[in-house]
Amino acid sequence: MTNAPTHPIRAAFWMMGAVFGFSSMAVAGRLVSANLDTFEILGYRSLFGLMIVLPVAIFQGRLSELRPRSLPLHVGRNLGHFAGQNLWLFALTLIPLAQLFALEFSYPILVGLGATLFLGEKMTPTRALAALMGFAGILIVARPFGADGLSIGLLAAMACAFGFATSALFTKQLTRTVNVSILAIMFWMVTLQLLFGFVCAMMDGSAAWLTLTDLPWVVWIALAGLGAHFCLTKALSLAPASIVTPIDFLRLPVIGVVGMLLYGESLDIFVFIGAGIIFAANYINILSESRRTAKRPA
Repeated sequence: MTNAPTHPIRAAFWMMGAVFGFSSMAVAGRLVSANLDTFEILGYRSLFGLMIVLPVAIFQGRLSELRPRSLPLHVGRNLGHFAGQNLWLFALTLIPLAQLFALEFSYPILVGLGATLFLGEKMTPTRALAALMGFAGILIVARPFGADGLSIGLLAAMACAFGFATSALFTKQLTRTVNVSILAIMFWMVTLQLLFGFVCAMMDGSAAWLTLTDLPWVVWIALAGLGAHFCLTKALSLAPASIVTPIDFLRLPVIGVVGMLLYGESLDIFVFIGAGIIFAANYINILSESRRTAKRPA
């Protein structure tokens, strides 16, 4: 079996785009949160996302890929992602950016646990070690037994990781059982989350209209989110996750500096120590999975 060629330099450049996209999303999210609630932000973001994805499908002649195959899996995926995104946007205004990003990095560990519980994958000693290390890292970042205890913002940040993990597990099932393209996944993401967002926004009897002041920032959230996920997917097509993941981890120091410069947030050493342990847990798991895959017969 011949391994696909690896292009780490090109993958690194694409990952810089992902780091920029995810970081700028956080800044734009804080800017619009004063006027829009999380449901409204996601509803408008999905509307602009649909205005990007649908023309791409039309111009590339790929509308047939958007047929609602395995719709229950798409719904499950996007319910998890929608919940995670709402909790992420909610926590965004309550805790330092670096702390939020550090806790978000724990979701791949939850995916590993979920794959064992719900997808029938084996719980290996390495996965168990990664889960324990990840839990220790979360405790260091959140410090629930400190003077401040667990705030609403910290609880939301930790819960958002469960939402993202749920989304990832449904994505695994989608790509494993059905031949679904990335374009189709993105189309159903923006379509369903447009519906979820505006239904939830109207539950209190009203939804805020998008103002000219907020318009460019909401458009940027849509562009940055789609662009970041595209860059990440492109990087993973050029190099294995063991190379891409350390670059993705640069999001943490980058957002820490952004939080310090724009919002006067301090660089908490415990956040970086805990995040380092979470990263190590993820990386150990990735290396183990890569070796297991390499040993399988072609």
